Amino acid sequence: MGTRRALARRLGVVQDFQDPTASLEQYATSAEVAASLVHVADERGDFADANVLDLGAGTGMLALAAALRGPRRVIGVDVDPAPLRTARENASRVGATAEVEWVVGDATDLPLDVSDVVVLSNPPFGAQDGNEHADRAFLDQIAAVASVSYTVHNAGSREFVESYVADAGGEVTDAFAVELDVDNQFEFHDADRAVVDAEAYRIDWST
Repeated sequence: MGTRRALARRLGVVQDFQDPTASLEQYATSAEVAASLVHVADERGDFADANVLDLGAGTGMLALAAALRGPRRVIGVDVDPAPLRTARENASRVGATAEVEWVVGDATDLPLDVSDVVVLSNPPFGAQDGNEHADRAFLDQIAAVASVSYTVHNAGSREFVESYVADAGGEVTDAFAVELDVDNQFEFHDADRAVVDAEAYRIDWST
């Protein structure tokens, strides 16, 4: 399988958004965060013979991290076709070993008939006006199709996530802190680079 550090190095070739859209909160997921999520999934055996779904796939970081761990199939879904074009190029750069498909569509209203999948997602946090609670819409979709999921949320979300998951019949089995590196890519950013505290969750929906 290789180590988490080795996986992060291999994912270092993944290219970022070329022209990110603020309203979609298009921020890159770092190789380190992707490797951290996949490391937990490795330990849990979640990818063995699994179909994996990356919701809000962007340029493919999470999908490609999973594709290097031997699942049956990986599907990345994003509403914006532009980053998915980059994702296809990234798949070649990384040398993905599993079948990977890229689908243009709304990650919160899937154009796919899937169930019992392993979901990976770094959803919008809802930081933009008019986009509040955007991550809840992703969780709604995840609860409908996933057996297990890995999601990233804004720091301080644990009470909300655990309450939502319990009400939906799932169980948070793992929670850990991660850091998101945010470049100065939108006009409202006033620093060259910022580190945003976040939280990652593994959720078992099969309980």
